Amino acid sequence: MANNQKEHVSDGLLNGASVEVKADGDNPSSPQRSNSLAAKIPFPSCRYILVAMGCFAFINVYTLRVNLSVALVEMVNTTYLRELEAHAALSDDNNTVPHAVCPSDGVQSNETIPEADTGMFNWDTKQQGIVLAAFFYGYITTQIIGGVLAQKVGGKFLLLFGILWTAILTLLTPPLTIAGGFAAIVAVRVLEGIGEGITYPSMNAMLSKWAPPLERSIMATFIFAGAQAGTVIGMPVSGFLCQWLGWESVFYVFGVIGVIWAIMWFFLTYNSPATHPRISAAEREFIESSLGGKKGKAAPSSLHVPWLALVKSLPLYALAVSHFTCNWGYYTLLTCLPQYFKHVLHFDIKSNGIVSGAPYLAMWFIIMIAGYIADQLRTRKIMSTTNVRKVCNAIGFICPAVCLVATGYVNCNAPLAVFLIITAVGLAGVSFAGWSVNHLDLAPPYAGTLMGITNTLATMPGFIAPSVVGAITYRNQTAEAWRKVFYIAAGIYAFGTIFYGLFGSGEVQPWAASVQKPAEDEELKNMETGDGKKDETDEKKVKI
Repeated sequence: MANNQKEHVSDGLLNGASVEVKADGDNPSSPQRSNSLAAKIPFPSCRYILVAMGCFAFINVYTLRVNLSVALVEMVNTTYLRELEAHAALSDDNNTVPHAVCPSDGVQSNETIPEADTGMFNWDTKQQGIVLAAFFYGYITTQIIGGVLAQKVGGKFLLLFGILWTAILTLLTPPLTIAGGFAAIVAVRVLEGIGEGITYPSMNAMLSKWAPPLERSIMATFIFAGAQAGTVIGMPVSGFLCQWLGWESVFYVFGVIGVIWAIMWFFLTYNSPATHPRISAAEREFIESSLGGKKGKAAPSSLHVPWLALVKSLPLYALAVSHFTCNWGYYTLLTCLPQYFKHVLHFDIKSNGIVSGAPYLAMWFIIMIAGYIADQLRTRKIMSTTNVRKVCNAIGFICPAVCLVATGYVNCNAPLAVFLIITAVGLAGVSFAGWSVNHLDLAPPYAGTLMGITNTLATMPGFIAPSVVGAITYRNQTAEAWRKVFYIAAGIYAFGTIFYGLFGSGEVQPWAASVQKPAEDEELKNMETGDGKKDETDEKKVKI
């Protein structure tokens, strides 16, 4: 047999069936054959429809999540809060609260006292903190189980349930809160967190069946960038709705949009190419051959999770550390820094819509670019998958760390501090082409489960980071105290960079190799090392 031919043994081999011997040009997994198939796929392709709907899914996930942070301002009785603050000030005999070093600017600080109450609920700051944190208490509970279920039943209906459940609860938030008060809204937010906890693992499970290996970065980053787009859209729109239609409208509008998305998702997406009734033959063959699937057969979903191997996997630990690192920096930058701007620099960042939305917009833009560049580096054989992931993580962690430390030394220069924060958040998006796609690299069949595991750990900064900041800055809102906060975040960024640099990987792990499809390995090897053979057209059949 000629050197440029390979044997492709079908499932009938053990039963004495015939075996096709094809030239590499006819081999579905060869780069030449993949390119030929890709050229025949009609536009818009089904996988791109999935990507668009997935992006809209995470826009919904985050608008449904962040709407409360804006609406809460209008829900709370400000007169009640001012009375509490006045009472606390009178009872502070020691008066040990340090003053900020920067001069106050009436325009920037936005300290005008409202003339009237803005809400009906008498909730103090601690209660408001509980309301905002309640979501995460539910969110952390369904990460791993969501990944396992998505692997077994498919991600389509699990993601549909997660967002539809959250949308319905969002619609019910105003009447339930008015009727039940503080306890009711806390319960609703916990239940919403439980629903949204399955979203990321579900989407990863779908990507494992839809994303060709060399399109993983761009497909995954485009979908998950919807989170940043949702924040950019959700916060200003929520503010507009509160101002013109009342706080209840925030929940009704975004809840209805979530329901509309769920209907579209139900009709437009499917768990895999094999179950999609409208996919073209060329696109289905292109996806399944790149992933090693066999035409006419859906990929098995009842895989046993190798839990012991997961516990022993250093690359998985490196991925989990990276996910935790990214979220620690994210929460420090975007939930705690407004306090630094307000109390130390006397600049109310939340009062400026452009400033508050710019970091998320910058991050969304850079995530998209980073995903494209990452796939190009792999496709053109410039860098291996492992090196691409490590470089993206390093850029996405080190640059924000430097910007954070520099923010502590801006010397009351609020515009410079804003620039540094926008730069930090934007460049953090580069890491999404590293760790966020790495679940699919390490173990495509278990990508949903891996996302559940790492996201469980990565949810913890949502509780821990604000608590650390609060402990350091309590009655000590000074530049010196905040520098400690920034150094801690920078240290975590540095640790995450080093740990992933030493132990991270972009290769399929041995514990996943037994169920990993050989054609996918072959495509990655050929495209990254340049070992693809020349296209041939001869085809032979041999009886065994």
